[in-house]
Amino acid sequence: MPKGLTRLIAFILCLALLTGCGGFFFFPERGLRENLYASAFSPKDVYFTTADGFRLHAWLVMAAENKGTILVLHGNAENLSTHINSVLWLVLEGYNIFIIDYRGYGKSEGNPSIGTLHLDVDAAIKAVFGLDDINTKRVFILGQSLGGAASVYAVARSPYKSRIKALIIDSAFAEYRSITREKLGRFCITWPLQYPLSLTVRNDYSPVFWIAEVSPVPVLILHNEKDDVVPIHHGLTLYHAAREPKAFWRGTVGGHVAAFADPELRRRFLEYLEAF
Repeated sequence: MPKGLTRLIAFILCLALLTGCGGFFFFPERGLRENLYASAFSPKDVYFTTADGFRLHAWLVMAAENKGTILVLHGNAENLSTHINSVLWLVLEGYNIFIIDYRGYGKSEGNPSIGTLHLDVDAAIKAVFGLDDINTKRVFILGQSLGGAASVYAVARSPYKSRIKALIIDSAFAEYRSITREKLGRFCITWPLQYPLSLTVRNDYSPVFWIAEVSPVPVLILHNEKDDVVPIHHGLTLYHAAREPKAFWRGTVGGHVAAFADPELRRRFLEYLEAF
C-alpha cells in the first residue's frame, strides 16, 4: 500500500477513535430555505424545550378537518423547511402536521449527537400533546430515515405511549453500527476500517433493540425495494423484531424516503389512519 494512503487511513482511524463516528449521521442546515409551497399552508412557528434546556423549533400546519395530528421526525440532512414537502399532502386530507427540527437544525439551538437526538424526540412527543386546538385523541408519529430510527426508542419508553395511535417508520435503519459498517464498506479506503470505526458509534439506542417494546402501539414499516441509502433488509429486520400489531409495506416507486410518491400507497395509508 502506498505510504501516503497508509498515512491517510491512519489519520481517519485516529480521528474517528477520538471523536467517534456519530457525527456521520447528521448533516444539519441552519438557515430555513424559502419554500413557497409550504408558505401557502401558513405554518405556525412553535418552540419547545428539551429536558436538558435546549430550545427547539417546529412548524405546526393545521388542517381544516382536524382529523388528527402527525408528529413528523425527518431525516439527517437539511431541516424542516425542505422535509415538510413530503407530508404536506396529508394536510389536504385533513391531518395536522407537527414537524420538528433537532438541535443544530434550522432555528433549533445546540449541536446534534446520537444521545441528544433522543432527548429531542422525547421533548417533541411531550410538545405535541401540549398543543392547543388540535385533536390530541388521534396523534400519530411518522419517523423518516434517521427520524424513524430515533422514534422507536422514544415511543417504547415514552410516558405518552398509551396515547399514541400508531408509529409509522419510513426507510429507517435497524442499527447505528450496522449502517455505519455498510457505508464505510462501500469505499476501498474505508473498507478495512468498517468494524473498528463502527465500534465508536453508540448502539444502545438502535431501534432493533427497542421495537418490540413499542407494542401494543401499532407499527407500520414502509421501505422501498430500490432504497440504496438504507437497504430494505433494515426495514425487514425491524419488522421481524417488532411485536403485533405490525405491518410491512414494500414500496416500489422511487428510492429513499419516497414511499408517498406512490399514489396507491398514499390511498392505503389514508385508510390505515382512518381505522384508528
